[in-house]
Amino acid sequence: MTDDWKRQLDQVHAGLVRRDDPAELVTEADAVDASYRYPQLAVRGPVFGLAVQDPVVGPRWRVVAPVVDGMPQQARDALNSMLWFKAKDDTDDPAVRRDLLAAVAILEREPVNEVEVRGARYRVVRGDEFARSGADGLEPPRPTDPEPVERKWSGRHDPPSADLGFVLDPAEDTSGLMTSALKLGLREFAYTGARFPVDVRADSVRAIASHPDILLMPVGFGVSERGTKGWKPVSSLMPTPHDARRLLYDSMTDAWPMLFRFNPEETAEHARAAEEFKALGRANEVRVADKLYRICRTERLVRVGPDGPEPPRPSDQDSFGPMQIHPTMDEDGTIHPGD
Repeated sequence: MTDDWKRQLDQVHAGLVRRDDPAELVTEADAVDASYRYPQLAVRGPVFGLAVQDPVVGPRWRVVAPVVDGMPQQARDALNSMLWFKAKDDTDDPAVRRDLLAAVAILEREPVNEVEVRGARYRVVRGDEFARSGADGLEPPRPTDPEPVERKWSGRHDPPSADLGFVLDPAEDTSGLMTSALKLGLREFAYTGARFPVDVRADSVRAIASHPDILLMPVGFGVSERGTKGWKPVSSLMPTPHDARRLLYDSMTDAWPMLFRFNPEETAEHARAAEEFKALGRANEVRVADKLYRICRTERLVRVGPDGPEPPRPSDQDSFGPMQIHPTMDEDGTIHPGD
Protein backbone atom coordinates (compact mmCIF):
# COMPACT_ATOMS: atom_id res chain seq x y z
CA MET A 1 0.00 0.00 0.00
CA THR A 2 1.38 3.41 -0.93
CA ASP A 3 1.73 6.09 1.75
CA ASP A 4 -0.78 8.25 -0.15
CA TRP A 5 -3.48 5.56 -0.14
CA LYS A 6 -2.78 4.68 3.49
CA ARG A 7 -3.29 8.34 4.41
CA GLN A 8 -6.55 8.40 2.47
CA LEU A 9 -7.86 5.26 4.21
CA ASP A 10 -6.83 6.66 7.59
CA GLN A 11 -8.69 9.88 6.82
CA VAL A 12 -11.84 7.97 5.80
CA HIS A 13 -11.67 5.89 8.98
CA ALA A 14 -11.19 8.98 11.13
CA GLY A 15 -14.14 10.64 9.38
CA LEU A 16 -16.40 7.68 10.10
CA VAL A 17 -15.46 7.73 13.76
CA ARG A 18 -15.86 11.51 14.01
CA ARG A 19 -19.28 11.62 12.31
CA ASP A 20 -20.64 8.76 14.44
CA ASP A 21 -23.51 8.35 11.96
CA PRO A 22 -25.39 5.13 12.89
CA ALA A 23 -26.76 4.61 9.36
CA GLU A 24 -23.35 5.08 7.80
CA LEU A 25 -21.76 2.71 10.31
CA VAL A 26 -24.42 0.06 9.60
CA THR A 27 -23.76 0.40 5.86
CA GLU A 28 -20.05 0.03 6.47
CA ALA A 29 -20.61 -3.06 8.63
CA ASP A 30 -22.83 -4.49 5.88
CA ALA A 31 -20.01 -4.00 3.36
CA VAL A 32 -17.52 -5.72 5.66
CA ASP A 33 -19.90 -8.68 6.07
CA ALA A 34 -20.34 -8.92 2.28
CA SER A 35 -16.57 -9.00 1.78
CA TYR A 36 -16.43 -12.17 3.90
CA ARG A 37 -19.49 -13.90 2.47
CA TYR A 38 -18.71 -12.97 -1.16
CA PRO A 39 -14.92 -12.63 -1.31
CA GLN A 40 -14.36 -13.20 -5.03
CA LEU A 41 -14.91 -10.68 -7.82
CA ALA A 42 -16.50 -12.10 -10.98
CA VAL A 43 -15.60 -9.84 -13.92
CA ARG A 44 -18.25 -9.77 -16.63
CA GLY A 45 -16.44 -7.57 -19.14
CA PRO A 46 -16.46 -4.02 -20.50
CA VAL A 47 -19.41 -1.66 -20.62
CA PHE A 48 -19.69 1.69 -22.38
CA GLY A 49 -21.56 4.96 -21.99
CA LEU A 50 -21.23 8.69 -22.63
CA ALA A 51 -19.81 11.60 -20.66
CA VAL A 52 -19.50 15.31 -21.35
CA GLN A 53 -17.08 17.97 -20.17
CA ASP A 54 -18.93 21.24 -20.68
CA PRO A 55 -17.15 24.48 -19.69
CA VAL A 56 -20.53 26.13 -19.13
CA VAL A 57 -21.18 23.69 -16.26
CA GLY A 58 -17.62 23.21 -15.02
CA PRO A 59 -14.41 21.29 -15.64
CA ARG A 60 -15.56 17.87 -14.43
CA TRP A 61 -16.87 15.07 -16.65
CA ARG A 62 -20.51 14.07 -16.15
CA VAL A 63 -22.36 10.98 -17.42
CA VAL A 64 -25.03 11.75 -20.01
CA ALA A 65 -25.80 8.17 -21.15
CA PRO A 66 -25.64 5.18 -18.76
CA VAL A 67 -22.44 3.12 -18.77
CA VAL A 68 -24.21 -0.13 -19.66
CA ASP A 69 -23.73 -0.77 -23.40
CA GLY A 70 -21.90 -3.92 -24.43
CA MET A 71 -20.07 -2.33 -27.41
CA PRO A 72 -18.45 1.06 -28.05
CA GLN A 73 -20.50 1.55 -31.22
CA GLN A 74 -23.74 1.41 -29.24
CA ALA A 75 -22.52 4.40 -27.22
CA ARG A 76 -21.37 6.19 -30.39
CA ASP A 77 -24.84 5.67 -31.89
CA ALA A 78 -26.40 7.02 -28.69
CA LEU A 79 -24.22 10.13 -29.05
CA ASN A 80 -25.25 10.40 -32.71
CA SER A 81 -28.92 10.45 -31.66
CA MET A 82 -28.31 12.78 -28.72
CA LEU A 83 -26.68 15.44 -30.90
CA TRP A 84 -29.22 15.02 -33.72
CA PHE A 85 -32.12 15.64 -31.33
CA LYS A 86 -30.29 18.59 -29.80
CA ALA A 87 -30.11 20.04 -33.30
CA LYS A 88 -33.79 19.30 -33.87
CA ASP A 89 -35.31 20.36 -30.56
CA ASP A 90 -32.90 22.42 -28.45
CA THR A 91 -31.88 25.34 -30.66
CA ASP A 92 -33.23 27.82 -33.19
CA ASP A 93 -29.77 29.13 -34.04
CA PRO A 94 -28.63 27.90 -37.48
CA ALA A 95 -24.97 28.22 -36.49
CA VAL A 96 -25.43 26.02 -33.41
CA ARG A 97 -27.46 23.53 -35.42
CA ARG A 98 -24.77 23.46 -38.10
CA ASP A 99 -22.09 22.59 -35.54
CA LEU A 100 -24.22 19.85 -33.98
CA LEU A 101 -24.97 18.32 -37.39
CA ALA A 102 -21.28 18.45 -38.33
CA ALA A 103 -20.54 16.25 -35.32
CA VAL A 104 -23.40 13.93 -36.30
CA ALA A 105 -21.93 13.61 -39.79
CA ILE A 106 -18.59 12.52 -38.32
CA LEU A 107 -20.30 9.92 -36.13
CA GLU A 108 -22.16 8.57 -39.18
CA ARG A 109 -18.84 7.90 -40.98
CA GLU A 110 -16.14 7.20 -38.39
CA PRO A 111 -15.88 5.13 -35.18
CA VAL A 112 -14.62 8.11 -33.18
CA ASN A 113 -14.66 8.08 -29.37
CA GLU A 114 -14.82 11.83 -28.84
CA VAL A 115 -16.33 14.86 -30.57
CA GLU A 116 -16.29 18.50 -29.54
CA VAL A 117 -19.21 20.83 -30.16
CA ARG A 118 -18.87 24.50 -29.23
CA GLY A 119 -16.40 23.78 -26.47
CA ALA A 120 -18.25 20.81 -24.98
CA ARG A 121 -16.35 17.51 -25.24
CA TYR A 122 -18.45 14.36 -25.61
CA ARG A 123 -16.61 11.10 -24.96
CA VAL A 124 -17.43 7.40 -25.13
CA VAL A 125 -16.49 6.09 -21.68
CA ARG A 126 -15.29 2.57 -20.92
CA GLY A 127 -15.97 0.70 -17.69
CA ASP A 128 -15.67 -2.84 -16.35
CA GLU A 129 -18.67 -4.62 -14.85
CA PHE A 130 -18.19 -7.05 -11.99
CA ALA A 131 -20.11 -8.81 -9.24
CA ARG A 132 -19.08 -10.38 -5.97
CA SER A 133 -19.41 -14.12 -5.58
CA GLY A 134 -19.15 -16.66 -2.80
CA ALA A 135 -19.98 -20.26 -1.99
CA ASP A 136 -23.67 -19.83 -2.91
CA GLY A 137 -23.09 -17.83 -6.08
CA LEU A 138 -23.45 -14.14 -6.92
CA GLU A 139 -24.13 -11.57 -4.23
CA PRO A 140 -27.79 -10.54 -3.82
CA PRO A 141 -28.84 -7.08 -2.63
CA ARG A 142 -27.62 -6.02 0.80
CA PRO A 143 -30.02 -5.02 3.60
CA THR A 144 -28.68 -1.46 3.42
CA ASP A 145 -29.10 -1.03 -0.34
CA PRO A 146 -31.66 1.76 -0.88
CA GLU A 147 -35.18 0.91 -2.01
CA PRO A 148 -37.88 3.15 -3.55
CA VAL A 149 -40.13 4.95 -1.11
CA GLU A 150 -43.14 3.36 -2.83
CA ARG A 151 -42.61 -0.17 -4.14
CA LYS A 152 -45.08 -0.61 -7.00
CA TRP A 153 -45.79 -3.85 -8.87
CA SER A 154 -48.08 -2.45 -11.57
CA GLY A 155 -48.32 0.53 -13.88
CA ARG A 156 -45.56 2.07 -15.96
CA HIS A 157 -42.09 0.94 -14.97
CA ASP A 158 -39.29 3.08 -16.38
CA PRO A 159 -37.02 4.13 -13.50
CA PRO A 160 -34.36 6.71 -14.35
CA SER A 161 -30.77 5.50 -14.39
CA ALA A 162 -28.68 6.49 -11.37
CA ASP A 163 -25.79 7.08 -13.82
CA LEU A 164 -27.24 10.23 -15.36
CA GLY A 165 -25.45 13.31 -14.08
CA PHE A 166 -22.93 11.20 -12.15
CA VAL A 167 -19.64 13.09 -11.80
CA LEU A 168 -16.64 11.10 -13.02
CA ASP A 169 -14.22 12.29 -10.37
CA PRO A 170 -12.37 9.61 -8.34
CA ALA A 171 -12.31 11.90 -5.33
CA GLU A 172 -16.10 12.32 -5.33
CA ASP A 173 -17.47 8.77 -5.13
CA THR A 174 -15.69 7.35 -2.07
CA SER A 175 -18.35 6.91 0.63
CA GLY A 176 -16.62 4.70 3.17
CA LEU A 177 -13.65 2.68 4.25
CA MET A 178 -14.61 -0.48 2.35
CA THR A 179 -15.22 1.47 -0.85
CA SER A 180 -11.83 3.12 -0.51
CA ALA A 181 -10.18 -0.24 0.11
CA LEU A 182 -11.92 -1.73 -2.94
CA LYS A 183 -10.70 1.13 -5.13
CA LEU A 184 -7.20 0.58 -3.83
CA GLY A 185 -7.37 -3.12 -4.66
CA LEU A 186 -8.68 -2.42 -8.17
CA ARG A 187 -5.90 0.00 -9.15
CA GLU A 188 -3.73 -2.89 -10.39
CA PHE A 189 -6.63 -4.82 -11.90
CA ALA A 190 -5.90 -6.21 -15.38
CA TYR A 191 -7.24 -9.08 -17.47
CA THR A 192 -5.22 -12.26 -17.05
CA GLY A 193 -5.50 -15.83 -18.26
CA ALA A 194 -5.45 -17.55 -21.61
CA ARG A 195 -9.17 -17.01 -22.22
CA PHE A 196 -8.40 -13.34 -22.93
CA PRO A 197 -6.63 -12.59 -26.25
CA VAL A 198 -3.11 -11.20 -26.11
CA ASP A 199 -4.14 -7.72 -27.28
CA VAL A 200 -6.89 -7.53 -24.64
CA ARG A 201 -4.41 -8.38 -21.88
CA ALA A 202 -1.84 -5.90 -23.23
CA ASP A 203 -4.38 -3.05 -23.43
CA SER A 204 -5.50 -3.87 -19.90
CA VAL A 205 -1.97 -3.58 -18.54
CA ARG A 206 -1.38 -0.30 -20.40
CA ALA A 207 -4.54 1.16 -18.89
CA ILE A 208 -3.09 0.79 -15.37
CA ALA A 209 -0.45 3.36 -16.29
CA SER A 210 -2.46 5.60 -18.62
CA HIS A 211 -5.58 5.77 -16.40
CA PRO A 212 -4.36 4.92 -12.89
CA ASP A 213 -7.26 6.25 -10.80
CA ILE A 214 -10.39 4.25 -10.08
CA LEU A 215 -13.94 5.42 -9.54
CA LEU A 216 -16.98 3.28 -8.84
CA MET A 217 -20.26 3.90 -10.64
CA PRO A 218 -23.59 3.70 -8.78
CA VAL A 219 -24.41 0.11 -7.86
CA GLY A 220 -26.95 -1.59 -10.11
CA PHE A 221 -29.23 -4.59 -9.72
CA GLY A 222 -30.24 -7.15 -12.30
CA VAL A 223 -31.59 -10.65 -12.84
CA SER A 224 -29.19 -13.55 -13.26
CA GLU A 225 -29.97 -17.17 -14.13
CA ARG A 226 -28.01 -20.11 -12.77
CA GLY A 227 -27.07 -22.57 -15.50
CA THR A 228 -24.77 -25.55 -15.87
CA LYS A 229 -21.79 -23.24 -16.44
CA GLY A 230 -22.57 -20.78 -13.67
CA TRP A 231 -24.57 -17.59 -13.46
CA LYS A 232 -25.39 -15.38 -16.43
CA PRO A 233 -27.18 -12.01 -16.53
CA VAL A 234 -30.59 -12.05 -18.24
CA SER A 235 -31.69 -8.45 -17.73
CA SER A 236 -30.56 -4.87 -17.88
CA LEU A 237 -29.37 -3.03 -14.76
CA MET A 238 -31.93 -1.36 -12.52
CA PRO A 239 -31.23 1.39 -9.95
CA THR A 240 -32.73 -0.43 -6.93
CA PRO A 241 -33.35 -4.04 -5.85
CA HIS A 242 -37.11 -3.54 -6.08
CA ASP A 243 -36.84 -2.26 -9.65
CA ALA A 244 -34.97 -5.46 -10.53
CA ARG A 245 -37.63 -7.55 -8.75
CA ARG A 246 -40.35 -5.71 -10.66
CA LEU A 247 -38.47 -6.35 -13.90
CA LEU A 248 -38.28 -10.07 -13.13
CA TYR A 249 -41.98 -10.17 -12.24
CA ASP A 250 -42.95 -8.40 -15.47
CA SER A 251 -40.66 -10.70 -17.47
CA MET A 252 -42.22 -13.86 -16.07
CA THR A 253 -45.79 -12.66 -16.54
CA ASP A 254 -45.60 -10.71 -19.81
CA ALA A 255 -42.31 -10.51 -21.71
CA TRP A 256 -40.93 -14.05 -21.59
CA PRO A 257 -44.15 -15.89 -22.58
CA MET A 258 -44.26 -13.85 -25.80
CA LEU A 259 -40.52 -13.71 -26.45
CA PHE A 260 -39.88 -17.41 -25.92
CA ARG A 261 -43.30 -18.57 -27.18
CA PHE A 262 -44.26 -20.45 -24.04
CA ASN A 263 -46.98 -23.06 -24.31
CA PRO A 264 -50.01 -22.66 -22.01
CA GLU A 265 -48.50 -24.87 -19.30
CA GLU A 266 -45.22 -22.91 -19.26
CA THR A 267 -47.08 -19.62 -19.19
CA ALA A 268 -49.20 -20.73 -16.23
CA GLU A 269 -46.17 -22.10 -14.36
CA HIS A 270 -44.28 -18.80 -14.73
CA ALA A 271 -47.36 -16.81 -13.71
CA ARG A 272 -47.75 -18.87 -10.51
CA ALA A 273 -44.06 -18.48 -9.65
CA ALA A 274 -44.26 -14.72 -10.33
CA GLU A 275 -47.21 -14.26 -7.98
CA GLU A 276 -45.49 -16.24 -5.22
CA PHE A 277 -42.35 -14.13 -5.72
CA LYS A 278 -44.39 -10.92 -5.56
CA ALA A 279 -46.23 -12.02 -2.41
CA LEU A 280 -42.92 -12.35 -0.55
CA GLY A 281 -42.23 -8.67 -1.12
CA ARG A 282 -38.44 -8.59 -0.85
CA ALA A 283 -37.46 -12.03 -2.12
CA ASN A 284 -34.27 -12.23 -4.16
CA GLU A 285 -34.75 -15.66 -5.75
CA VAL A 286 -37.43 -17.54 -7.60
CA ARG A 287 -37.38 -21.03 -9.10
CA VAL A 288 -39.41 -22.03 -12.17
CA ALA A 289 -39.11 -25.67 -13.20
CA ASP A 290 -35.36 -26.29 -13.47
CA LYS A 291 -34.39 -22.60 -13.63
CA LEU A 292 -33.25 -20.48 -10.71
CA TYR A 293 -33.31 -16.68 -11.00
CA ARG A 294 -31.62 -14.34 -8.54
CA ILE A 295 -31.60 -10.59 -8.05
CA CYS A 296 -27.89 -9.77 -8.09
CA ARG A 297 -25.85 -6.78 -7.07
CA THR A 298 -23.62 -5.45 -9.87
CA GLU A 299 -20.76 -2.97 -9.63
CA ARG A 300 -18.80 -1.10 -12.28
CA LEU A 301 -15.44 0.61 -12.26
CA VAL A 302 -14.21 3.35 -14.57
CA ARG A 303 -10.54 4.21 -14.95
CA VAL A 304 -9.54 7.87 -14.99
CA GLY A 305 -6.35 9.50 -16.21
CA PRO A 306 -5.01 13.06 -16.41
CA ASP A 307 -7.38 13.86 -19.30
CA GLY A 308 -10.47 12.26 -17.79
CA PRO A 309 -12.29 8.91 -18.04
CA GLU A 310 -10.86 6.09 -20.13
CA PRO A 311 -12.26 5.76 -23.67
CA PRO A 312 -12.62 2.40 -25.48
CA ARG A 313 -9.43 0.40 -25.97
CA PRO A 314 -8.14 -0.73 -29.39
CA SER A 315 -9.00 -4.33 -28.49
CA ASP A 316 -12.65 -3.58 -27.62
CA GLN A 317 -14.87 -5.23 -30.23
CA ASP A 318 -17.82 -3.98 -32.28
CA SER A 319 -20.14 -6.19 -34.32
CA PHE A 320 -21.24 -3.29 -36.54
CA GLY A 321 -19.91 0.11 -37.56
CA PRO A 322 -21.08 3.70 -37.96
CA MET A 323 -24.17 4.45 -40.02
CA GLN A 324 -26.75 7.12 -40.67
CA ILE A 325 -29.44 6.73 -38.03
CA HIS A 326 -31.67 9.75 -38.64
CA PRO A 327 -32.89 11.63 -41.73
CA THR A 328 -30.84 14.48 -43.14
CA MET A 329 -31.50 17.85 -41.50
CA ASP A 330 -30.68 21.29 -42.87
CA GLU A 331 -29.20 24.03 -40.70
CA ASP A 332 -32.61 25.73 -40.69
CA GLY A 333 -34.14 22.61 -39.09
CA THR A 334 -35.80 21.21 -42.21
CA ILE A 335 -35.85 17.39 -42.13
CA HIS A 336 -35.78 15.30 -45.29
CA PRO A 337 -37.56 12.03 -44.39
CA GLY A 338 -36.65 10.31 -47.65
CA ASP A 339 -32.92 10.34 -46.89
